[in-house]
Amino acid sequence: MKLVNFTPVRKNGYFLLLLFLSFAFFSCKNEETSKNAEDIKVSREMKAELTSPPNVPKPTGKRKAKKLIVDMEILEEEGEMTDGVKYTYWTFGGSVPGSFIRTKIGDEVEFHLKNHPDNKLPHNIDLHAVNGPGGGAESSFVAPGHETVFSFKVLNPGLYVYHCATAPVGMHIANGMYGLILVEPEGGLPEVDKEFYIMQGDFYTKGEYGEPGLQAFDMKKAIEEDADYVVFNGKVGAMTGDNSLNAEVGETVRLYVGNGGPNLVSSFHVIGEIFDRVYVEGGSQVNENVQTTLIPSGGAAIIEFKIEAPGEYILVDHSIFRAFNKGALAQIKAEGEKNEKVFSGKIQEGIYLPEGGAIQEMPISEEEVARSRPSENPGLAEKMELGKNVYGRTCVACHQSAGQGIASVFPPLAESDYLNEDVDRAIDIVLHGKSGEITVNGEKYNSVMTAQNISDEEVANVLTYIYNNWGNNGTEVTKEMVKAQRR
Repeated sequence: MKLVNFTPVRKNGYFLLLLFLSFAFFSCKNEETSKNAEDIKVSREMKAELTSPPNVPKPTGKRKAKKLIVDMEILEEEGEMTDGVKYTYWTFGGSVPGSFIRTKIGDEVEFHLKNHPDNKLPHNIDLHAVNGPGGGAESSFVAPGHETVFSFKVLNPGLYVYHCATAPVGMHIANGMYGLILVEPEGGLPEVDKEFYIMQGDFYTKGEYGEPGLQAFDMKKAIEEDADYVVFNGKVGAMTGDNSLNAEVGETVRLYVGNGGPNLVSSFHVIGEIFDRVYVEGGSQVNENVQTTLIPSGGAAIIEFKIEAPGEYILVDHSIFRAFNKGALAQIKAEGEKNEKVFSGKIQEGIYLPEGGAIQEMPISEEEVARSRPSENPGLAEKMELGKNVYGRTCVACHQSAGQGIASVFPPLAESDYLNEDVDRAIDIVLHGKSGEITVNGEKYNSVMTAQNISDEEVANVLTYIYNNWGNNGTEVTKEMVKAQRR
């Protein structure tokens, strides 16, 4: 009878036992670290570095826990929601979102909250990183011209929202009073090449989207969750054009993304990228290879990805009308060498018209078409301002903020020979659309532009704005010129 050799079985058993004990040890260690964070001793005092979006303070690295002094001022001040539209923001630190706060687990935070004497209302702060009543709101209520000081110890690593919690809470948040506080784990987060701070918010104004002038907050729209603007970092175009985020091919980018709300959930997506890692809801769970991540109102996520190819990457709320019609759109401009193994670019072009050859028209309400202008016969400066507003809501997605267009897809309007040689043709294209091949500055474009169903005044203003920008010939287009091209 042959004896069975049990040695491999015993070895495998020892291995499994060791594996189990190791897992149990590290699990207990992590649980112990979390439970005993309140016992972490601080080494000395230091002042917190606070940054305005999209900037992020320096990583905490391997530094020990500190007594961290956070000095923040509340400011109520007028800013620009989009071209020609003003809004009175309530802010933490003078920006929307408020200043980014970066801490390390075990830090004892001494928070100095100041309400500027010129402000009209009392405020406070609720930090989701705080373990205590109201997240600090009960201890931080402060009237204009006063300062309050309170303290707390950060116990849980993660990315957390903070916001004003003074009644009516929704109104204070809707006016821009939110931001992010990061609690890094012991040893810090892994190093990356670039870090950016982005926060989505929804805004509710008495006027419709793009209506010029100083707009007041509309409580009825806010209660009905009927947002006029859904934006990143407090305004339309906060991170587009000259304000775009910048990175290099081969760099790893980390985004700290929050959603101040007050109402809408964000479906955050970067067009042309896949998220390598997403710290779900700003916590310890990590998902990999993610296309779009949900960020609840009052929540956050940490997102990491590597830039593989040069070009423009568009950041959007993929509830997509919010991006192209309400402002939830930003850009990362990536410089570097092409990588055709990853992305080759266009290799063939043609026209595809699934609904037939007729040019499709963009729907628009009669109210918007008939919207009155500030003056009956505006001068050049006023027409330029009005035209910039029209451009921002109808043209910028395709032709870009500086009229540069999108290579091989949408022709440039900047220094455009095609545009400058025939103003009547330009008016006709805006009114009636255009399909087929054209040559602009020596480059061929073969696509479709839809008819822009806007008023004669709006056509005149937007073309005047275009002709008087970006190296074009300075033509002033009039309502009469537009009427002559209508058929």
